[in-house]
Amino acid sequence: MKKLLVVFAACGIVLACNNPVAEKIKETRQNVKNTKNAVEEMKDMQKDLEKLKNETPLTNDELKAWLPDEVLGMQRISFKAGQTAFMKIASIEATYANEDKSKTFKVQVIDGAGEMGAAATAGMRILFSQDFEEETENSSKRTVKKDGVKAVEEYWKNNNNSSIQFMQDDRFYIKADGKNMDLDETWNAVEELGADDLG
Repeated sequence: MKKLLVVFAACGIVLACNNPVAEKIKETRQNVKNTKNAVEEMKDMQKDLEKLKNETPLTNDELKAWLPDEVLGMQRISFKAGQTAFMKIASIEATYANEDKSKTFKVQVIDGAGEMGAAATAGMRILFSQDFEEETENSSKRTVKKDGVKAVEEYWKNNNNSSIQFMQDDRFYIKADGKNMDLDETWNAVEELGADDLG
């Protein structure tokens, strides 16, 4: 019994300390969890993909009608619709900026409807099923859940730039980039877009 307690205590010390062994164990655990999540997501995704293949993608006009003229007081300065139409994928991107262009917000939307759209967005859904967090001296990247939606957040401290990626209604892949905008501000801009109105 004494030996067993010593073993448990030793394990506790190894796991508690910030050492390579403990980090490796933690990393392995996370990899196992992420693999399970990916398998579960693939099971759920099969039904969704079949349904999406039979959906009609939004037209350029419908995507343009969804884009607001202004986001957080920034005016829309450009947009591109139908860049992926040759692959039979509906998409749009738009850029917003403040008056002196010191701050910009860019949004990209890919419609996962149709055979090609469903295939194009399938990989992103697997990404969003993972749980991870990375941080360096200048940047951070992690998965989060916001209003029930799984997203990937990135932030660059040295220039106050941020990026957010997520799937809306398991159909629309949305990527939002904020230049000179922290994550809170970029999320506010995303909310002002009204992604719920896409479907």
